[in-house]
Amino acid sequence: MRRETPAVVAMATLFVIAVLLAMLTSYILPKEYQVFGSDTASVENSLYLFGIVIVFTIIILAIAKWGKAKLIQIIILFSVGMSVFYVANAPLLVAGYGTVLIGGVIDLATLISAIIGFLVVLLLYTYPEWYIIDITGVILAAGVAAIFGISLEMSVVIIALIIFAIYDAISVYKTKHMVDLADNVMDLRLPVLLVIPKRLPYSFLKAKRLKLQIEDKTEREAMFMGLGDIVFPGMLVVSALKFLPLRTTMLGINGNILVALFTLVGCVVGFAVLMRFVLKGNPQAGLPLLNGGAIGGYIVSVLMIYGDLQLKVPTFG
Repeated sequence: MRRETPAVVAMATLFVIAVLLAMLTSYILPKEYQVFGSDTASVENSLYLFGIVIVFTIIILAIAKWGKAKLIQIIILFSVGMSVFYVANAPLLVAGYGTVLIGGVIDLATLISAIIGFLVVLLLYTYPEWYIIDITGVILAAGVAAIFGISLEMSVVIIALIIFAIYDAISVYKTKHMVDLADNVMDLRLPVLLVIPKRLPYSFLKAKRLKLQIEDKTEREAMFMGLGDIVFPGMLVVSALKFLPLRTTMLGINGNILVALFTLVGCVVGFAVLMRFVLKGNPQAGLPLLNGGAIGGYIVSVLMIYGDLQLKVPTFG
């Protein structure tokens, strides 16, 4: 057995857990959590999402070049705190804590969510070890995939997945700015990636910068996966679960659940192919294979279960 095999299995397991959590989370998210309102079939929404990612990337890289690493840490930790707040707030609202007022000023759901978000950020700031990063990353990826999955119809998600797959390939193999971004994030020990040690004991706090590891051409002690590699294919899984019509199959299982699960299987197949390239030692763009696997899994399963692609014609505006 190769030394990397346990790490690959662990990463695949975290990937599957995050997407399954996204599926479960999508059942409890209120309609108000739809990012783009009720216009779930607009292509403009996928373009907005792409624009936000591009602008955010440019800002982070510019700040890094400016030498203000602390500002990057503040921006991302604030974003993480807000994401944790919204993810934690949803089940509390469903449980009815949103109607319980504290001092007539703030409801209990908001207060608890704010405390959870603050404690997570505090832990990440004071002790960002790899397992803290991974636990936070899985929860964040699940929450974000669920929120965007319930916000976009499958046709729009597929367009977004194709756009981001192309962008990921260009940013890793051509401009290489994604490697710079990952290097800065890794140096600051920020929870926007999964860190899987190849063997224990391992300390992420003592690890060298990613670029130094690549330049030294020595075997890296851990494997890394950006949360976007979970969020984007996970969005299609959640979208299928949310927007496909309920149709009971011969197995007695709703068709939308089966399509969502087979879409996840497609993600895992794409992940397996991706790992064959990753284990050669060079940085790889994950989204072309992961998104491609998700789209392939969706197409095959929806055709088998529904007889057609069940895709709405995307609108513009």
